[in-house]
Amino acid sequence: MAIDLTYAPEVTALIEKTRAFTRDVVLPIEDKHGGDIAVAGGDATRIEMQAAAKAAGVFAPHAPIEYGGHGLNMSDRAPVFEEAGYSLFGPTALNIAAPDEGNVHMLAHVASAAQKEQFLAPLARGDMRSAFAMTEPAPGAGSDPAALNTRAEKAPGGWKINGKKWFITGADGAGFFIIMARTSGEPGQRGGATMFLAPAGSPGLIVGRHIGTLDKSMIGGHCEVTFEDLFVPDEAVLGEVDQGFAYAQVRLGPARMTHVMRWLGAARRGHDIAVAQVAEREGFGSKLGDLGMIQKMIADNEIDIAASRALLVQACWELDQGGHASNSTSIAKTYAAEAIFRIVDNSIQMCGGLGVSEDLPLARLSREVRPFRVYDGPSEVHRWAIAKRVVGAARRAARDGVR
Repeated sequence: MAIDLTYAPEVTALIEKTRAFTRDVVLPIEDKHGGDIAVAGGDATRIEMQAAAKAAGVFAPHAPIEYGGHGLNMSDRAPVFEEAGYSLFGPTALNIAAPDEGNVHMLAHVASAAQKEQFLAPLARGDMRSAFAMTEPAPGAGSDPAALNTRAEKAPGGWKINGKKWFITGADGAGFFIIMARTSGEPGQRGGATMFLAPAGSPGLIVGRHIGTLDKSMIGGHCEVTFEDLFVPDEAVLGEVDQGFAYAQVRLGPARMTHVMRWLGAARRGHDIAVAQVAEREGFGSKLGDLGMIQKMIADNEIDIAASRALLVQACWELDQGGHASNSTSIAKTYAAEAIFRIVDNSIQMCGGLGVSEDLPLARLSREVRPFRVYDGPSEVHRWAIAKRVVGAARRAARDGVR
């Protein structure tokens, strides 16, 4: 079987354009405002950066061509997203930040023609933002989605939704919400979830406080959202009733991988800064970069970058073949989330006092990438799922007499 890891000329060109745009246009904005998107101006700055991205020809690499994007598959997205992620604001500038990027992907696969016109088209163009409302306070859905507690009850002409969500990224200022609610069964039971589309400002849809978190680069914050008899019409059902968990897999696997892409770019920036520093900084009678302990950290970072990319390539290939790639995405997500933090942490250590100061971006990069070990499934949950699949396969093989 031939293995070809090259990219088509048009993808290579987009990678280079994204690299130049991110470093020349976006990085100065991030550095000026310390990586805090709210301080930088929030949506006003987003709109300005996205206009610049459109002019540079790098906007919406993931979105379908008919909606103004480049239509890249998962494999081709990886290097483009990584270059955008070199700046914490790069994904927002290209309209590939969470949760909008994942919502574009899911709407393109699941939404009806009318829903695509109402929601996908303006989202892909950057005319509005979105939110994906699934996570709930305990005892509701968190790492265990089957604990889904928010409920939608059938009403004349539609559904009434009641419940509470939290850590809903981008909720403040979102133009619409994709809401996961239980339409059958009880919390703890698998299945019985349905996705609904609801415009912001709908009566009964209440965006509450911002929950303070380590990361500051995601526009719209991480908010509490409450539904109090929120009415949505039947045509607001995304896909089929009771199939919400199945549709979530359309979004979650790819979204985990695009997180890896973006944050790998951020980790690479940290590594580049540290290597440049130790290559010139003198101490103990030589350049720091010539000292064995520093060289070990550099080598470890290079290994983690290469390994994260390799796992990402495998998972994206499986997704592009049409599978859920559950195991490969869990492996790539778990390894990369931890490796990315190690890369940034090593970079801080190499830079000493400067590393923990605001004179370099390393401290803020550390704050941004640390939550990835929790977001989109904690490392422990992914390890449990990986092991469960392996043990299950071994039991099936023993039952079937396969050695």
